[in-house]
Amino acid sequence: MPFKYRWLHHSEGVALYSGLGGSGATEYSDALNQIEVNGITVSQVMGCGAQRGYKEVVRGSEIDIFLQPKIKFEIVVSSEEWEKKVIDTIQKAAFTGDVGDGKIFSYEIRSVMKIRTKETGYDAVQSQFE
Repeated sequence: MPFKYRWLHHSEGVALYSGLGGSGATEYSDALNQIEVNGITVSQVMGCGAQRGYKEVVRGSEIDIFLQPKIKFEIVVSSEEWEKKVIDTIQKAAFTGDVGDGKIFSYEIRSVMKIRTKETGYDAVQSQFE
């Protein structure tokens, strides 16, 4: 039976990737934990969006700070229902209404394999404690 995953930026199924402003990782993680999301990868990254950085005076000279600190969440979910649930949760947790709130990307994953067990597809992304 074929399956679809949604990933906020990422495995066989649907990938979800979210680039969010530089603070709030704990709040976002807590919100995802509340809806029992398992398997989150969080990275501190640098980037820019519509805000295009800012100017800062350093030792009397004005410099452009182009890249800003961001938090990148990568999550794989097993259904469109979970995709919507995760997107809604991140949007609510990250929303300030200001430029720089971030973006959420969702795309299908072609394949996934759990290295240790060689499980593939749906079985590879399900949390199982042995």
